Amino acid sequence: LGLIGVKSILTIHDLVLIRNAKNKIKKTLFKLLWFKIPCKIANQIVCISKTTMNDLIEMNLISPEKVHVIYNPIEQMFHAQIKELDLKTPVILHIGTNWNKNLNRVVIALKGLKCKLIIIGKINSKTQELLDVNGIRYSNLLNISDEEIFNEYCNCDIVSFPSVYEGFGMPLIEGQATGRPVVTSNINPLIEISGGAAIFVDPTSIESIRKGFLTILENKEGTEEIIRKGIANAKRFSPQIALKKYLRIYRHILINKDNINR
Repeated sequence: LGLIGVKSILTIHDLVLIRNAKNKIKKTLFKLLWFKIPCKIANQIVCISKTTMNDLIEMNLISPEKVHVIYNPIEQMFHAQIKELDLKTPVILHIGTNWNKNLNRVVIALKGLKCKLIIIGKINSKTQELLDVNGIRYSNLLNISDEEIFNEYCNCDIVSFPSVYEGFGMPLIEGQATGRPVVTSNINPLIEISGGAAIFVDPTSIESIRKGFLTILENKEGTEEIIRKGIANAKRFSPQIALKKYLRIYRHILINKDNINR
């Protein structure tokens, strides 16, 4: 409320707060206080994907005429590190362990495959049990730096990212930029940002996730094509492109022009 009358730009990443609300009262309050009122006050709104923008419009939380899509930029350290992938005993990198990252289904899907799973993030007792029961060889890394995460991308053979929900999906782009094939979900915004350069699976189906990994392992030529397209797609998310778009919006706001030619 302190921003009433002040020139402001609001960036919205996702609607996970609403999706996680346990009851209708909380959901209504979150919609009003976190989205409806701030969007009404802001001069311009930025969404990090078309999917987030469309969700907000469908919920009648924003005015379409003052919203812009600017994709999250990738860290400049991420660049192609081409290597001969080990498709017989691959190292599979899975970033994130929150509910939406779908780790438990990935663990079950990998049962019986000769691989090593690298998990970035804290695992709970349920996941630990599944790892043990399904005989998955794995390592679990916590509180590591961006440089260390980049090294894990470089050392892996496949990136696992079949999320059930995302506002954007940076690991998909990071995997592409590093030159690794990515198994991801056939949902937006992952389809939107991928440029088609990934193996798409049904995130609710263990069989589909397993088939996605097998597609990479059993089709070397197809995997090489996905890697080439992924590297090219990741260039769309450079900091320079995002900076140019943000500066354009800020400059127009400063001179009191709300109607920006996109």
